[in-house]
Amino acid sequence: MGSRYKGFTAAVVGGSIGGLSAALLLRDLGFRVDVYERTPEDLVGRGGGIVLQPEMLRWFQERSTHHPEQLSTVSHNLRYLGRDNEIVFEEPAVWRFTSWGTLYRALLSDFGRDNYHLGHCVVGVDSGPDSATVRFANGKEATADLVVFADGVTSTGRKRLFPESVLEYGGYVGGRGTVVEHELSAESRDLFDDSLTYCVGPNTHICIYPIPGPNDEVRIGERLINYVWYRNVPKGNELEEMLTDKSGFRGEVSVHPGKVQDRYIDDMKAAVSDVLAPAAVEVVRKTEFPYLQQIVDARMTRMVSGRSIIMGDAAFVGRPHGAAGTAKAAADAWALAAALEASDGDIPAALEVWEPQQLEIGGNLVDRVVQMGTRAQFDNTWHPEDTTLRFGLTKPLQPTS
Repeated sequence: MGSRYKGFTAAVVGGSIGGLSAALLLRDLGFRVDVYERTPEDLVGRGGGIVLQPEMLRWFQERSTHHPEQLSTVSHNLRYLGRDNEIVFEEPAVWRFTSWGTLYRALLSDFGRDNYHLGHCVVGVDSGPDSATVRFANGKEATADLVVFADGVTSTGRKRLFPESVLEYGGYVGGRGTVVEHELSAESRDLFDDSLTYCVGPNTHICIYPIPGPNDEVRIGERLINYVWYRNVPKGNELEEMLTDKSGFRGEVSVHPGKVQDRYIDDMKAAVSDVLAPAAVEVVRKTEFPYLQQIVDARMTRMVSGRSIIMGDAAFVGRPHGAAGTAKAAADAWALAAALEASDGDIPAALEVWEPQQLEIGGNLVDRVVQMGTRAQFDNTWHPEDTTLRFGLTKPLQPTS
């Protein structure tokens, strides 16, 4: 599409959603882009539901061969359930949802596999004024005019380039999972069918919505009902044990499906009936392989070091309450592309424009979602009618009919 950066090279570290978003936009500018993913095999079975906010939808609306309707489910109501399944609040609100796997496969299909390299775990980086070089555990290295670290919450780029920025625990964990829609009772299916559903209890809350099924099915009945249930866990031995999987490995931020110790799964399924609505209880108890996510934050004072940058969750990490993780990665990528296009081949000038804008967006997002989490989990001041508690990247998006 573009030729402004013909002859320039870019190395993108991280082959997930954020990395592919950046890679596609850089390639459209004319860069020769190589994507380096640390895992040796295709990424599968990672993450659960994703809210398709405008920043991520933009690629599919403007440039992709895939259309949003093919990739997502849609709901038309925001709904809160009381302890007896009664609807205690409802308003029109249109949202699109997808699954991590569905979105990843679509972006990878658009990028292609010729320059997508598995089994490349970055161990070091040298970033100078004219180029940057990344070194991999397999002995290889890559030098490029621009290196983009989009390697997620546990980013090597953040650790190597900005070691002063660390993950901070928020005081609670998210129990996550999915259930095939037709496995639920008729009452629960009706409640979840066309809604983004919340249930709020003392120092806890759950968020539930439908996403595409295992083979990207979007038909009612074949979809997955996705949830995240937030529970307070103090920092210390209890948290350390919970984040240690069945093989004895302590996950840095999460314990994957099938790896959570049985006692914590049993505890989830026993405790849920004490605090949530029966429909929420059913979806948690029917989850075959729940998994755990430690709720953390990370803030940045810089995102640029020479010819290397960090973006998406490799930079700011915000709690899930704004549903803005993928939106932030997409926004970083679109802003980078715009700055590069405007700079007419001057990469350092483009990065000088790009960095302060993205620092402001990331900082504001973390501030907002920390406040949201505090209100729900500690202060018990989360109220359904409060529009400041809605999803959104730069601001809470208001309900639309």
